[in-house]
Amino acid sequence: MSELAAGRVRPAEGPAEPWPDNYLTAEQGLGSWLLTTDHKRIALLYMATLLAFFVIGGFGAVMIRLELFTPEQDLMTADAYNRMFTLHGTVMVWFFLVPSIPNTLGNFLLPLMIGARDLAFPRVNLLSWYLFVGAGLLLVVALVAGGVDTGWTFYTPFSTMFSNGYVLLAALAVILAGFSSIATGLNFIATVHLLRAPGMHWFRLPLLVWALYGTSVVMVLATPVLAASLLLIVAERAFGLPVFDPAQGGDPLLFQHLFWFYSHPAVYIMILPSFGVISEIVTCFARRRIFGYTFMVYAILWIAVVGFLVWGHHMFVSGQSLFTSLVFSFLSFVIAVPSAIKVFNWTFTLYRGQITFEAPMLYALGFIGLFTLGGLTGLFLAAIPIDVHVTDTYFVVAHFHFIMVGGAVTALYGGLSFWWPKITGRLYPEGWARFAAILMFFGFAFTFFPMFVMGFAGMPRRYAAYPPEFQIWHVMSSCGAVLLAAAYLLPMAYLTFSLFRGARATDDPWDATGLEWRTASPPPRGNFGVLPVVAEGPYLYHPEAEGPHHSEREPHQNQGGNL
Repeated sequence: MSELAAGRVRPAEGPAEPWPDNYLTAEQGLGSWLLTTDHKRIALLYMATLLAFFVIGGFGAVMIRLELFTPEQDLMTADAYNRMFTLHGTVMVWFFLVPSIPNTLGNFLLPLMIGARDLAFPRVNLLSWYLFVGAGLLLVVALVAGGVDTGWTFYTPFSTMFSNGYVLLAALAVILAGFSSIATGLNFIATVHLLRAPGMHWFRLPLLVWALYGTSVVMVLATPVLAASLLLIVAERAFGLPVFDPAQGGDPLLFQHLFWFYSHPAVYIMILPSFGVISEIVTCFARRRIFGYTFMVYAILWIAVVGFLVWGHHMFVSGQSLFTSLVFSFLSFVIAVPSAIKVFNWTFTLYRGQITFEAPMLYALGFIGLFTLGGLTGLFLAAIPIDVHVTDTYFVVAHFHFIMVGGAVTALYGGLSFWWPKITGRLYPEGWARFAAILMFFGFAFTFFPMFVMGFAGMPRRYAAYPPEFQIWHVMSSCGAVLLAAAYLLPMAYLTFSLFRGARATDDPWDATGLEWRTASPPPRGNFGVLPVVAEGPYLYHPEAEGPHHSEREPHQNQGGNL
């Protein structure tokens, strides 16, 4: 039976309010998109913008792997190589990974999943996109005009004394992008608090909503610290204020403390939404309610809170006291617990589930494998003796990419595959999608696992030339990067094809639970013809709670978005 028929979701009392056609056809012309306040259109604007930055950042990765194919420095000068890995890191971290899921899938789905017709502040939502675009343009100008060579962390004294003046433009770009994140976070928090459908209690919220809520709290609390630290760089570089220069009484380690106080929580800005996406996919294709829903919620909140207390493990070799390092080491082990809870709960959800292996599920399984390995290697970095040994080596590069790319990017592709029929009203070729998901897993492992070996053997990062004994590992990574690039490009091709030739999607092609599946595909301008009232908790897939197997359910009778 459908959720509507089962009585878990019912229409609110009162007449239906008329709305135009779906968001793809309601308004035409470029101006209607650039001035829209529809959260779904703004999500698509973010998708297009992030795709452009993904291409720019990917270009930097290609140039890095080409240079490292041979031990000699034969493609770029040392300065050019510094600018290239800075381009790759700055674009990918600040202009792709941080906003990737919250500003795209989150923007599109949050109101739909809680039964709202839009975000709480639609104009602020549009403003956040314009701030993001403006920040991106500033960064592109800095990169094209002269480049930045400090790395994506803008460490002092590189940024305050030795880099060219374009580092200030890049820092201002990141500050402006931070204001965009704050606007989005405040909007999400207000929406969850104020616009939930009747009956949508806190512990009836889908886990993706909880993940976006926790992410928004981190955005709002941590991002101002990043803005302050980068503004201090601008103040010292442009106005000569003695903030970080020890010759004038400054403290160069102060910047690292300020930067990592934001940037370690920023890791969870990138990965917490991924947890929500994977939870939605796993429970759907296992046909079982999520195991330990309450524990999953508290694990999200635990990560959001404790994430502010572990920044010092990035500074074990920076001169902080041994006692301070021991405290941060302990807290770094503590924060691994909620991540482990999620992996165990996903595993138990799969246990005895009626699992099917559609493309979103393959992406989810790949995420669980890659994230688990990335998380386990994080425990190595939390241990002071090992961290001292592998600091600034390719071991750190591999760990970071297993979490951020193997985790966040894989989850983004999985979520896009899962909700693509809802976003566009079209189905994509399932065979190609499954192939791309499998290729992404093996391409990623082939690219980054050799870096663990290199790093533990002492290969330092950020060097264009290296000893010949490391060449075999770099060649393996470069060959794997070719497979990974194909895995990233292939979905762009078949998803674009589906827009023109894909079969029409039903309102709920996966037979999933959740309010977003109880409206038309694509949704109308106001999401729901009649606002729903929620009567039960999420993820009621279990046969004893729901009735017949999903293949025997009655077809949904809610065409046009009316519940």
